[in-house]
Amino acid sequence: MSLRRFIPLLFLSLIVFLANHLQGSEPATKILVHYMPWFEAPPQSSQWGWHWTMGATRPNEVRNGQPAIASHFAPLIGPYDSSDPAVIEYHLLTMKLAGIDGVIVDWYGLQDFRDYALLHRNTLALVEGLKRANLSFAICYEDQTIPFLIEAGKLSPQNQVAHAKHEIEWMQQHWFSLPNYVKLQGKPVLLSFGQNGLTDDQWHQVLQPLEQQLAYFSLHLKRRAAAGAFDWPLPKSALESKTEFSLRAKTWPVNIPVAFPRFVDYYAQAKVGPSYGNCPDNQGQTFQETFADSITTKQPLVQIATWNDWGEGTQIEPSVEFQFRDLEVIQAFRRQEQNSAFSFQASDLHLPYELWQLRRRASPNVKSVELDQIAKDLAEGRIQQAATSIETMRLRP
Repeated sequence: MSLRRFIPLLFLSLIVFLANHLQGSEPATKILVHYMPWFEAPPQSSQWGWHWTMGATRPNEVRNGQPAIASHFAPLIGPYDSSDPAVIEYHLLTMKLAGIDGVIVDWYGLQDFRDYALLHRNTLALVEGLKRANLSFAICYEDQTIPFLIEAGKLSPQNQVAHAKHEIEWMQQHWFSLPNYVKLQGKPVLLSFGQNGLTDDQWHQVLQPLEQQLAYFSLHLKRRAAAGAFDWPLPKSALESKTEFSLRAKTWPVNIPVAFPRFVDYYAQAKVGPSYGNCPDNQGQTFQETFADSITTKQPLVQIATWNDWGEGTQIEPSVEFQFRDLEVIQAFRRQEQNSAFSFQASDLHLPYELWQLRRRASPNVKSVELDQIAKDLAEGRIQQAATSIETMRLRP
């Protein structure tokens, strides 16, 4: 039997094992999803942002019945703005009902350069939404911003360590102490993306003098200052590189494995550069394999890459093409892992979408306080009450 055919059977066996051994328990592993807060769209913004267009498409036009965005796939709610409160609410409630514990936010720092300020503003709004939805979050710091700032003359090379230390101290002051910030053994979790920012020695200089110790994770390889590393899909050898990561990780105290549904980027089509390669969806089998493999590692954190990187096609956010399929896989695992403590069903995943539609189509007869109550009911698990309210409002003249 081939490995590809064997893994889905392993996944099902895992579900049965967990159902028999962890009935009614709290989740042993936090499932976090990587979140991009970088989308701009009218009317919330004055323009279509680069991440919908890549400078090559026009979302106002129609392609195959959908807005022409820089993606091979289409969001179920259409291209959106990351600062839109209704979008944030829809995303987080959908995650909640899927059994996702929180997000890892892709963060570019505090500087007013390129779109970094916009990303920071959107992250602040997201953090407020996470509090309301009772979901956790951690930050993935894009330290590649530092050489970009140096190249633009906005940061001197001598100040790289001081710059990164200042940004992390800001996070300590504003985010790390929040009750819903992800911690391991009491230490706030911080990831850094890529290998093109600070060096290993510079990261050591940044973290060593901090008053509060962090659970720091570097990408693919464990840096000297890191507790461990986190994995990320390499599209040309996605499944093979995942196996290689697992072998390396055996020598570390802790690691963050990755699950992903596919990798189909739009870069070559947009002519912004060559494609990174392709990892096929395989009718959902890729996500089932990588999710099952990540869960079996029994690590405290698992990262899904990604919620909404539409340009690289790694999204598990509901889409026109796949609907709620990948979220149903997570739901099934949570139901078996927690037994009656997790009762959400596949049909429940549609409710945040229906709430989003009501907000979009709100008439004078619809009061925002009623919609807010539905959101609160969903966040607190009162599914039948929320469903009844949604149906009542849909039938209202």
